[in-house]
Amino acid sequence: MSGYRYVDTAAALNDVVAAARAEPLVAVDTEAASFHRYIDRVYLIQLSTRAATAIIDPLAVADLAPLGALLAEPRVEKVFHDADYDLRILDRDYRVRARHLFDTRIAAQLLGEPAIGLAALLEKFAGVRLTKTHQRADWSQRPLSAAMLDYAADDTRHLPALRDALRAQLQAASRLAWAEEEFLWLENLRWTGPGGVNGGEAYLRIKGAKALHPRQLAALRELVAWRDGVAAERDTALFRIIGNEALLAVSQALPRSADALSGIRGLPASLARRYGPALVTAVGRALLLPEHELPKRERGPRVARDPELETRVERLKTARNAVAQQLAIDPGVLCGKSTLEVIARARPGDRDSLAEVGDLRRWQVEVLGEALLQALQ
Repeated sequence: MSGYRYVDTAAALNDVVAAARAEPLVAVDTEAASFHRYIDRVYLIQLSTRAATAIIDPLAVADLAPLGALLAEPRVEKVFHDADYDLRILDRDYRVRARHLFDTRIAAQLLGEPAIGLAALLEKFAGVRLTKTHQRADWSQRPLSAAMLDYAADDTRHLPALRDALRAQLQAASRLAWAEEEFLWLENLRWTGPGGVNGGEAYLRIKGAKALHPRQLAALRELVAWRDGVAAERDTALFRIIGNEALLAVSQALPRSADALSGIRGLPASLARRYGPALVTAVGRALLLPEHELPKRERGPRVARDPELETRVERLKTARNAVAQQLAIDPGVLCGKSTLEVIARARPGDRDSLAEVGDLRRWQVEVLGEALLQALQ
């Protein structure tokens, strides 16, 4: 292992954190294993200052309080690429909250970069080519190979240089204040996922579930619950047991015997052989339910069309798109459609009232405000 320090003891973590706290910035990344495990969690945390890189093993170091204190330290800038998910899972698993952030993905978006993935940005701004060999690696396994650790280290090793290049570009384009306001919003991110791994209504979120009648929907509910139990027992990602499409096909067919599974399009024969009895049993439970116990899809009240509102939204989009084109920035980055809809409903008459709408940032009001207000006149 060269070029980084592997941290698997509390003493080593304290040393790494102490060194990082003396630096002006530290790059941070996490590795999870949702592609492989039923229970997703942080399995690796990478830290890089300009001088050194460390890879922290949270399976070996139980108390990450020193890391939490580092990320919360306002004097040290924390550099992420696409911080959203990292911040949420750090909050979920460790109640770690970061302050003083720089997100290279957001910086690239505000600069109008056409490709905002880490590999593309590093190649363009730092002349570094990243390999994608271990992009979907199982980071929960131990020991980790040297190649996997090298890959993980590269995710943060070059971030300080990328941050410097993007910050200089933002400053030259007079957009650094935009980015800094966005980075401040990141500090408020918290985990908002379901309490359990999938939540009790997971079956309703499967594509195609809305088209099922109540008996089929009951079958889907039973099948999803069965798969959830198997995945939890094996600590395996749900799709590695059986995919949503196959469960939906079984729910639609309502097979009453293992032989009937062979005629279901969308259910691979290998899965029918492997799980046949369990699938039929789950469907059987749904077939036995009395009518009053069948799930019902809750339908919200139909919202009447408002042609005037739709016209205002279109005018706002046209104004937004024109400004985005002038700035050479993606329209959705400049101002999302949902925000435009809120503005169309609020119909602000001046900048002060516009600034109070939704999650509109100050920089958006400054850059886009006049065009939006004119569109609403």
